[in-house]
Amino acid sequence: MDSQRNILLIAFALVSFLLFQQWNNKDAQPAQTSVQQTQTNTDSSLPHDPAEASSDPLVPQQVNNQPAASTIKVTSDVLTLAINPVGGDVVSAKLNKYNATLDSKDSFVLLKETPEHEYIAQSGLVGPQGIDISSSKRPQYQTTAQSFQLADGQDELRIPLTYSANGIDYTKTFIIKRGSYAIDVVYDIKNNSGQDATLGMYAHLRQTMVEGAGHLGMPVYTGGAFSTSENHYKKYKFDEMQDKNLNVKLEDGQGWVAMLQHYFTSAWIPRDQPGTILYSRVIGNIADIGVRTPNQVIANNQSGEIKATLWAGPKLQNAMEATAPHLDLVVDYGWLWFIAKPLHTLLSFIQTFVVNWGVAIILLTFIVRGAMYPLTKAQYTSMAKMRMLQPKITAMKERLGDDRQRISQEMMAMYKEEKVNPLGGCFPILLQMPIFIALYWALMESVELRHAPFFGWIHDLSAQDPYYILPVLMGISMLIIQKMSPTTVTDPMQQKMMMFMPIIFIFFFLWFPSGLVLYYLMSNIVTLVQQSLIYRALEKKGLHSKKGK
Repeated sequence: MDSQRNILLIAFALVSFLLFQQWNNKDAQPAQTSVQQTQTNTDSSLPHDPAEASSDPLVPQQVNNQPAASTIKVTSDVLTLAINPVGGDVVSAKLNKYNATLDSKDSFVLLKETPEHEYIAQSGLVGPQGIDISSSKRPQYQTTAQSFQLADGQDELRIPLTYSANGIDYTKTFIIKRGSYAIDVVYDIKNNSGQDATLGMYAHLRQTMVEGAGHLGMPVYTGGAFSTSENHYKKYKFDEMQDKNLNVKLEDGQGWVAMLQHYFTSAWIPRDQPGTILYSRVIGNIADIGVRTPNQVIANNQSGEIKATLWAGPKLQNAMEATAPHLDLVVDYGWLWFIAKPLHTLLSFIQTFVVNWGVAIILLTFIVRGAMYPLTKAQYTSMAKMRMLQPKITAMKERLGDDRQRISQEMMAMYKEEKVNPLGGCFPILLQMPIFIALYWALMESVELRHAPFFGWIHDLSAQDPYYILPVLMGISMLIIQKMSPTTVTDPMQQKMMMFMPIIFIFFFLWFPSGLVLYYLMSNIVTLVQQSLIYRALEKKGLHSKKGK
């Protein structure tokens, strides 16, 4: 088998794979103008129609909330929140540690409520004694201040919102901890109504349905996801929400729902509530995905508590894993996660010492390519041996003519005698491809690389090279590798394809994040060094000439 042809086919396979990933990730659909329902919910606590009023609606049946005269501002070291006192919804979440754009002084806004786009975290109490009956009938909470701030030396901030009706006192408390993007939302209910109180909590993420902002080099997903004990992580796209309501029961209470986008996510996690239902619904061009806890009965003169946790922040794996089981899986490494996750861990470990993420990528490249050196050596040794046998193979073909069976038999005998594996140049590449693809996803999903500078003109390793210098250098390095590599290709068409491959890759990598291009460039440079060392050793054995002739 022609090893150079294998390399060509595998290179095309890589490009095809990445193109397929881009096509496959165009999951989000444009905003729709009508409600589409094809499923009838079977649970009595779920409404049959999103716009249908009920004595126990899952959520308010209309989209718009009552406007608040002013929101409650909450500031911690990492978050700035705006809470609507009507219903106690989080209508804005700014991430203080993350800029909106490179060099911007404005913080990145994850949750927001604007005429153009709505993305908020709602929660409320429903049931016979619930107070969130509809969007036009939600509680107007009272609070002790309009602004709360985590003070220096303070590790926890509590924002209590209070409301009373029909002899029941409701307190909705937001609990924010220093350095944390996990916000605990706790309902304390004191029942002095003279009768039992029955109610449950809903909490959902509400977002205008939009398409993701990814491109060829960085396909990204925008949409919903959920987790259960049986299915740790599953995407639930906007078009899936339109076709069929999510309706999954958490028998053990372990699970969550989320809205995902590149680098950032929001999620609702119920706490200690077996029987919680995960749901979704679409109202016009708005999608909800949330949790509904089972109703609980609070006896007269007794108190009860219902709580959930809202995550609103970057995709920080360790912090999310500590917040809820499997929440870290929103950092989607695809089917090669078992390779990508250790690579990301190693990259993060290196960065703690070198500080610069670009330098960490370079050192990671050295480690990965060093670990694969035996495979690289086997690959080029096999290619050199195959090249040395080429004159014998040509003479044999001329001698045997069109007798393909005899040619095949004698070639196999020749390989056996010379101890040459015709697939030796192919297998090492095949073994390396999963590592390359896994590292691609590890770098692409790393929020740590967002706005991380390297040096010179590279101010953001998560963005494409503004001057396309790295892609061009990568293409040049590919061309040099081709020139140095022994080849048995004689077909003019294949030779032209091999020559055009670096140009194709330059064009393809123009849109890749510069951190990824840096890795592939450094990988090629390391390959060139390894090639030189391998070929010098082969020359001493008479297996290779520097000029590849």
